[in-house]
Amino acid sequence: MSFSDKSSALDLASMLVERARHAGAEAAEVLVAESASLSVSWRLGKLEDVERSEGRDIGLRVFIGKKQATVSSTDTSEAALQPMIERAVAMARAAPEDPWCGLADKALLARDWPDLDIEDKTPSLSAEELAALAAEAEEAALAVKGVTNSGGASAGTGRSTATLVTSAGFAGTYAGTSSSFSCSVLAGEGTAMERDYDYSSMRHKADLERPAEIGRRAGEKAVRRLNPRKVSSQAVPVVYDPRVSGGLIGHFAGAISGSAIARGTSFLKKAMGQRIFPESISIVDDPHMKRGLRSKPFDGEGVANRRMTLVENGVLATWLLDTATARQLGLQSTGHAARGTGGPPSPSTTNLYMEAGCLTVKELIADIRSGLYITELIGMGVNGVTGDYSRGASGFWIENGEIAYPVSEITVAGNLKDMFLNMTPADDLEFRYGTNAPTIRVEGMTIAGT
Repeated sequence: MSFSDKSSALDLASMLVERARHAGAEAAEVLVAESASLSVSWRLGKLEDVERSEGRDIGLRVFIGKKQATVSSTDTSEAALQPMIERAVAMARAAPEDPWCGLADKALLARDWPDLDIEDKTPSLSAEELAALAAEAEEAALAVKGVTNSGGASAGTGRSTATLVTSAGFAGTYAGTSSSFSCSVLAGEGTAMERDYDYSSMRHKADLERPAEIGRRAGEKAVRRLNPRKVSSQAVPVVYDPRVSGGLIGHFAGAISGSAIARGTSFLKKAMGQRIFPESISIVDDPHMKRGLRSKPFDGEGVANRRMTLVENGVLATWLLDTATARQLGLQSTGHAARGTGGPPSPSTTNLYMEAGCLTVKELIADIRSGLYITELIGMGVNGVTGDYSRGASGFWIENGEIAYPVSEITVAGNLKDMFLNMTPADDLEFRYGTNAPTIRVEGMTIAGT
């Protein structure tokens, strides 16, 4: 049987694995990634752009002893794929040895998996329907008093399929869809303009928020930011809005990645089993969340994945491990391998979130005499080795337990080890992103202003 664009992804992957073995590979795996998307851009009442893309990428990884090589291609013809196999085997023979490489252990492979309901099987939105969503959102935003211009609105829909076959006996495929729209507007005039945005993204289009609501919120956020003040340098409580608080959990995930732990480049490398958050905090990664934005039935190596509590009652419970980092640490994969077609897997989270606390946001800030409420962060000033944290920020100043006025041009600084131990989450957790957290208060941070 020959390769062709009409062959199913499982057929293609299975044939590539078989031919790689015949060409001299001792083991092999193939990932086929297929995608199709449609998006529109809309600004000031006019359609600006319509884009559609479709593609199929194939990644082949082969092993000879403790050597490995990965090659990828978008050409699925016989003329392209047979030389690709030969190149991969030749590259593996010439590659340096990696004592940790290899396919996942057979005992850990997924044999069955749940229906995660991540594929919307109703008809996809047309370009006209997407344009209508974007137009409605922008119209609602421009209707907000104080909004003076539009940064544009967009809407899109897409479908992707991942198929993995390995010579260890694993074969699996799953599809997922996404629908989204966003709106960005400006308020004010001249050099005193401020910008803000809002958006909605879901697996199923029926779950999207109303475009008018998204537009209204984008407009109101932009107007609230007008006439920001500067504040003096001081140490105060800092409160992170949910649209930025997930970044703190992302820094935590990076620090417990098996890659960082194995290299010894994480500030949490000796923290296993220790309390690194207050007792009230638990952090969960759930790849099997129904309709989750990052849900998947198995990991990037075919290993069975599951809901895992990464931090339980403040105590660090596990690392994030793929097969290679697990072997390097003398452990087992935790089912967190993620990969594209162009390289080997690495550990990554799926639907990561901090569980909600018990306080309302109003209660969380009620005793703050002076403090900072952050709605936007700038820059990536985080040192993964030491935990030192320094980022540009803007948002609102808190006075006597109330949001008082907008502020900007501020730098917030601290150390993530101290920040983690001094966190208090509110009760407003929502699942709007891949990584989610409620409003979070962090005590005693340093802010640099005027």
